[in-house]
Amino acid sequence: MSQSLAAAGTATRPLAELALTGDLNRPARLTVPDLLAWPQHDADVSFECATSGTRHHRFTGPLLHDVLATARPGFDPARRKDRLRFLIAVSGTDGHHALLSWAEIDPDFGRAPVLLAVSIDDTSLDRAGPQLVLPQDRCGARHISGITAIRVDGGYTSWT
Repeated sequence: MSQSLAAAGTATRPLAELALTGDLNRPARLTVPDLLAWPQHDADVSFECATSGTRHHRFTGPLLHDVLATARPGFDPARRKDRLRFLIAVSGTDGHHALLSWAEIDPDFGRAPVLLAVSIDDTSLDRAGPQLVLPQDRCGARHISGITAIRVDGGYTSWT
């Protein structure tokens, strides 16, 4: 394939898009350029990988909490600590999934600096899609590449 045809194919590829769904008052579809509207945070991350050793990367992107808070999860203000029953499910293009609790990312509880990375090692992810980055995780098992969907679920209402 000629260079001009290869460049044209790259230029016309659509931006990757993720869907914010679930118990949200403002569900949305977002691209990496959309995610640049939030304050950006940097994280130098080292993941211990069982098959290839320790991996070091620098990620940049908004906090997951900030993006999801803008989507306005359906917390019930009449229920004390209602946020604690909400779960966050993240899916990627390669079939990987991760589950987090709202309490993990909430500034009043775990305050984990979980990112929706828009770049890795100064390379934009606008075509590949954002990545879920949990800098506090020793191993990268919850790292999700090419996020396609984030679902916020507050359906768990009882311990009985």
